[in-house]
Amino acid sequence: MSDITISRGVRSNLLQLQNIASQRETVQGRLATGKKVNSALDNPTNFFTASSLNSRANDLGALLDSMSNGIKTLEAADNGLKSITKTVESLQSTIRQARQDKSWKGESYAFASSATAGTISFNGGSVGTTAIDVAIAADATVDDVVSAINGNTDLAGKVRASNDNGKLRIENLSTADLTVTDAADALTGTNGTSAVGGNTVRADLIKQFNDLRQQLDRTAEDASFNGINLLRGDSLSITFNETGSSSITIQTKGGKPVTSTNLQIDGQQTSVADTDAGLDSILGTLSTALGSLRSQSSAFGSNLSVVQNRQDFTKSMMNTLRGGADNLTLADQNEEGANLLALNTRAQLATSALSFASQGDQQVLQFLR
Repeated sequence: MSDITISRGVRSNLLQLQNIASQRETVQGRLATGKKVNSALDNPTNFFTASSLNSRANDLGALLDSMSNGIKTLEAADNGLKSITKTVESLQSTIRQARQDKSWKGESYAFASSATAGTISFNGGSVGTTAIDVAIAADATVDDVVSAINGNTDLAGKVRASNDNGKLRIENLSTADLTVTDAADALTGTNGTSAVGGNTVRADLIKQFNDLRQQLDRTAEDASFNGINLLRGDSLSITFNETGSSSITIQTKGGKPVTSTNLQIDGQQTSVADTDAGLDSILGTLSTALGSLRSQSSAFGSNLSVVQNRQDFTKSMMNTLRGGADNLTLADQNEEGANLLALNTRAQLATSALSFASQGDQQVLQFLR
């Protein structure tokens, strides 16, 4: 209180105690918060610099979520491509199996030499709806008919004839039924017309091919993450810095979806298996499709590597920024603990000094007693 007069010695020690109390309060605050700069009043330069560094670190942290989602989107697309690649390889295996199959159906007919000239007609199968006639001379033998049929260029690769122990054997080199019409009265037991079945093994493999092809498109449709499907042609944009000046846009080549149509893998009629050349053409298309898939997978892999590298870089930058902010604001707990111990000791000494300073006034009091 201002109206109370104290001696100079007492006042001096009192000021020391007040200063020690203030310093001790500051040190205790640093120990409690772990920071030596808690507000702009403590150190304006350090406080605002650290605030700026932490703000940038927080902005980069927000971008990490986008990068993580981008990585998962790329992984989903890569999973889809791997599955589609396996499907195309299965398609190749199916066509190769059909290519190797030679189980053509055939029928053997009892042969009787005709007294007059006539024809044996073929339609259906690979021949088509327009019948092809083979002329049969009068009194022709089985070998003569075999030579006439095999020598007909319109039937080459479609119908094959052979001598089966005196019988005329007709093989249908097709997956569809072949109709044989005898107008030469050379074949007995045919009642004029008969049918030779098609190659059911090749036909079934082509049906299997078409089923697998549908699975390819369904797999591509399901390869989405968080609403983005790169295999559907969607675009993925990822920002790498807080200003937006560094980013990457990921999309399939040409922005085209990965579908059987764009890979030129078309649905097939069973008639494509009538010839090896038709199957070889499909194999060539599948080989090209595999090359496209592997190229796209490689491109996505490169994009994934870029995003992962930037993710690691961003994490390192955040640690650097926050470390720099901490260097400006964090307190050394060991040092502050030692300071508090020293202040407590000084407070005790100042209290003792204050007691000594007040002894002069106490002596005056002894005189008045």
